[in-house]
Parts: sequence; C-alpha cells; structure tokens
Amino acid sequence: MHAITITSENGKFGKPGQVYYPLSLRSVPMPTPKGTELLIKLTAASLNHRDLFIRKHLYPGTCFETVLLSDGVGIVASTGPDVPHAQSWVNKRVILNPATGWKDAPDGPESATGFRIMGGTSLYDKGTLQEYITLDMSEVEEAPEHLSDAEAAALPLTGLTAWRALVTKAGEANSSTGAAILITGIGGGVALMALRFAAARGADVYVTSSSEEKIKQAVELGARGGVNYKETGWEKKLMGMLPNGKAKFDAIIDGAGGEVVEKGVKLLKDGGIISIYGMTVGPKMTWLMQAVMKNIDLRGTTMGSRKEFKEMVDFVKEKKIKPVVWKVVQGIDNLDGINGLFDDMQKGNQFGKLVIEFGDSTGSKL
Repeated sequence: MHAITITSENGKFGKPGQVYYPLSLRSVPMPTPKGTELLIKLTAASLNHRDLFIRKHLYPGTCFETVLLSDGVGIVASTGPDVPHAQSWVNKRVILNPATGWKDAPDGPESATGFRIMGGTSLYDKGTLQEYITLDMSEVEEAPEHLSDAEAAALPLTGLTAWRALVTKAGEANSSTGAAILITGIGGGVALMALRFAAARGADVYVTSSSEEKIKQAVELGARGGVNYKETGWEKKLMGMLPNGKAKFDAIIDGAGGEVVEKGVKLLKDGGIISIYGMTVGPKMTWLMQAVMKNIDLRGTTMGSRKEFKEMVDFVKEKKIKPVVWKVVQGIDNLDGINGLFDDMQKGNQFGKLVIEFGDSTGSKL
C-alpha cells in the first residue's frame, strides 16, 4: 500500500527552521490488526500546522520513518481477534482520535510522557497519510453522518483543540448563552471550529483578522462582527459592536500569543479568561501588571483528552456542525497537489482546512 513520509536527499537531518523536507511516496506492508485493533481503509486526511513544522524540523521527535498527518476518516475493513461484536464494526465509517495517552483528566495528560500525537514523529508510530491504518477500537468514534469524508477528516485535531480551549478552559459560563467571546486570527482550523462551537452554544462571537474577506466569511458562519487588527484603534471599534448591556468580553480564544495580554487588558472584563492554544507569533509574550490588577486569567491549552474528543464529536452530531474545508486535492499519490496544500498553509491565505481525499485520480478542486 502507499504511504507518505518526509525524507532528505542525504538521509540526514537538516537545521531546524532552515530545512524543508521533501515528501516521499512509499510502498509499505499492509498492517494486520492485533488484539482489539481495527484495520481502517482511510478515505481522507487533513493537514495541521504541526505537519508544516515537521517538514521544517521545528517539531519534537521529527523523523523520516513515521507516516505524516494526524487527522483521518475511513471505513473499518476488518478487526483484530479480540474485538467484541466484530462484525458490527466492519464497514463502519470512523474518525480517528489524533492522539493517545490522555484518558479523561481535566488538567492534562495522566502521564507527562504518555501523551503522543499521531503523525510524523518518533513519539507515535502512526499517521493518516496512508491507505490503511490499524488503531485500537478505543481510539475511534463513529463519523457524524451529516459530514462528507473531507469534512470528517477536517474535524479531529482542530475540533478537539477548539473544544478544550473554548469549553473546558474558558469555562461553561464564558462559552455559552450570554457570553461575549473574541476569537483572534480567524481563518485557521482551530479558530473556525471555536467559532462554530461558540455560536452553536449561544454565545456572541466576534473575530479579528487582517483580511476583510475572512471577517465577512466569519460573519456568514455565525460571528456577530469582526475588525481588522491592522487598523488603528480597532479595539475601540470592536467594543462598540458588543450588544447592549455588555461592556467587555468574557473570554478571548487565541492561537498567536504576541500582544494578546496587552489587548486583553483593554477588552476583557475583570476576571476575564484568555485561553491560548498556540503562539505562532513567537515562543514568549509579556505579562502585564494591569492584567494582574484586573484578575485576568491566562490559561494554556493543547489538544484534549479522549473524553473531550467524544464530547466534541457528540456535540458536532447533535448540532449538525460542519468544519470549514477550504481546498481538497485528490489522490494519495498526488504529491504535487499535496505539496500545494503545504504551500497554501505556509502562505496563510486559507480559510478552513486543507484536505486530501484518497482516490485514484489526481488534480484538485476548490
């Protein structure tokens, strides 16, 4: 069967941040399900920023052997010998938990060394950019029926990250009816899923972006409004959009870092929450005394537990939520198309997820 990894011309690692490893289409043995594992014929997979970081050797455990990508959907082809009611699994469409080693602890993984994310590293020897994969039955959920393969493949990692950042970390009261939430940098997969979830939970959602088109699209998806963060005085403009009776935001969901604390001091209520799931601007940011005096709470969050994954998928099923898919390319052997998706991610011009559907034909469609 076919699988895609990274490689290098000389078989050696390059300098982090200076290298960009090429993709390698490989023929690998078909896996055999053992114990309570399922053999899943993958039908689609999607990219996340960690995959781009892996190609640049900016991610821990980067290696040439492990198949790329964390997100996938597929059909159960067969089961291991210890799977109960095995026949009921066959032909079931499932989405894959993109990580393992975190069961249900609310604060973080039960073991600091046990939590591993799928795709492209030596820490977890599985990835979704291949035709078949084996995975324990406990690590899958039945795919929501209302989602296409591309939409289902777009859901796992970004959906899980957004759910924990919004619901677990910002908290119930700050992420449901009556809450005012700011989601920064709209357009990426996590930000868009946070928007979808918050709007479905009844919150008033606002966004920032440097693109007027992305703000317009976010409003079409349920945001109450948005501002261009490159405009002078955007904070005042944003505050003017809040509904009557609401003077400040309850929570900010952010993936950039940078000046989010400084902006949060101006935008958040006393005791407001900054839930931060990434720091794309840089690995450090400034904490201000004004934030201390306002009792602002900065909460880091990454991925989520198996319990939260199920909660997220169940919510998607209940509310018939659809992830935003920006571009789909066809064929696992379509290296040009897949490289094009990485180029799109690097440019940062996408609005939604970048997906590969595993068909025989090559090419792309928007």
